[in-house]
Amino acid sequence: MIKYFKMKHFNLFLSASLLVGLLASCGPKEPIPTDPQVLEETYAGGELGTTFNSSQSAYEDPTPAVVNAGLTDRFKYGEYFFERTYTQNNEPFDGLGPLYIRSSCIACHPGYGHGKRMNRYRADEWGNGYLLVFTDRNDTYLSSYTGMPQTKAVAPFKAPLDEDKIQISWLSYVDEWGNQFPDGESYSLIYPEVYIPEDAFYVPLEVGGNPISYGDFVCRLESTIGIYGTGLIDAIPDDSLKAQYQKEYDDNYMPNGLNPAMWDGSDWAPTGLYGNTTHPKKFTYALTRGPLQDAPGANAIWNITNVTHPTKMGHYMTAAYATKASQDPDVQAQFYNYFPQYNITGDVETDIYNYLMMANIPDSLKTPEMSAEEYSDFMVWHRGLAVPAARNLADEDVQRGRALFREIGCAYCHRPSWQTGDDYFTDPAGFFSDGDARLPRYPNQKIWPYSDYIQHKLHMENDIRTGWCRTTPLWGRGLSAICTGASDRLHDCRARTVIEAIMWHGNAQSDARRTVEKFRELPKKDRDAVVKFIEAI
Repeated sequence: MIKYFKMKHFNLFLSASLLVGLLASCGPKEPIPTDPQVLEETYAGGELGTTFNSSQSAYEDPTPAVVNAGLTDRFKYGEYFFERTYTQNNEPFDGLGPLYIRSSCIACHPGYGHGKRMNRYRADEWGNGYLLVFTDRNDTYLSSYTGMPQTKAVAPFKAPLDEDKIQISWLSYVDEWGNQFPDGESYSLIYPEVYIPEDAFYVPLEVGGNPISYGDFVCRLESTIGIYGTGLIDAIPDDSLKAQYQKEYDDNYMPNGLNPAMWDGSDWAPTGLYGNTTHPKKFTYALTRGPLQDAPGANAIWNITNVTHPTKMGHYMTAAYATKASQDPDVQAQFYNYFPQYNITGDVETDIYNYLMMANIPDSLKTPEMSAEEYSDFMVWHRGLAVPAARNLADEDVQRGRALFREIGCAYCHRPSWQTGDDYFTDPAGFFSDGDARLPRYPNQKIWPYSDYIQHKLHMENDIRTGWCRTTPLWGRGLSAICTGASDRLHDCRARTVIEAIMWHGNAQSDARRTVEKFRELPKKDRDAVVKFIEAI
């Protein structure tokens, strides 16, 4: 666990890191347009949330709001927690495990962006942002595995799943148009299938605590998304999002309607709100998270590496795994060698189970591995990441693409802009107070994320769980190849190009079907203009 009085040994590194960051941000920059209309949209994150860095570090910059609030040092400390590899017992980054998905956050978010398309699943492979999704054939999550299943363990424990046996196959798909536009230009489509043999599972397959047959097991892939601009998304007012839901419901434009789990026709459905708050869900493909202060980053630093912090004190764990491990003779034989302080009852099975579930143990053994100050710095960084400015918007082809993007209907789901509110954010976990001065804020900013933050259905082959997927923000994605080394799009990275991403929207039952039909009929020059615009924003 890092304490700031221990940081004298790597203050020099942090100073160097800050210098490198500043130098990177002084790299290639786009000229700032002079046309007022173009200039407004160029500031994708508003004046308080935009960076004009377009180099490979474009996703990593602090927002002007961070700088204005004097939080730059806190931002750099928080960045350090994101980038460093965690270990089992070695300071300053101990806390990894007992089970984990990755040993660092950046391993899932190469260059702070979207994960890469992979041909195999390996937790330690750089850029592998894949999270496994385990369900039964009714799309119900397995209860014996965590929502994001783990494939790694620290000694003396065994991984819940043998990742060496996971197989990812990329299959070709031919759509109803034969993967060809009317003018003869062709494209290709691929999608993933995952096979895991039955002997790869350490823990039984269960739903609601009841066993299911291996034949009823389903695995899908979801990739991590870019994490820049999340503080700005958090600043979108709840009532503005509510108005967007009501508008789309009243329009009745979507063939699949709106997800009834989120919206009942006039108000939020109970499951459309996060936890015990009145805040609607905005984050993740499945819209599982509400306010950012208890959303993806605060959750991921815990469940990806299993590092505990003041708002997440238990291990990311299932009772099914704890039971299995506590009864494993190999684990029992070594447990006290690794964790002598947890020899509390003298019964090794009970002590293992209690350690894994963090139950019935003294308060002295419940010290968070990430301190309150460290966690606060991590959240300054998470809420403080800037959005890259849109590029080349004055270009004639880009402007043509911008107009077509709206004319053919892309902008209905990929809503161009939002206005942030006062940004008196809340924290359901109670760690931060409303509008806490420890975190940067983004009041009254016009931002351009190009998302309605509502779920829709595309009916893709081997689709996302439930079929409902939040509209992915498009801002900054044109820099993905520069920042992450890959341009893969969609929830499982199946789309290698913008054209592929668009054409995966074209299923006959898709909410975007009518838009794709119009896109297909455009001449190649106009299709290219739409792509150029999407890459520019």
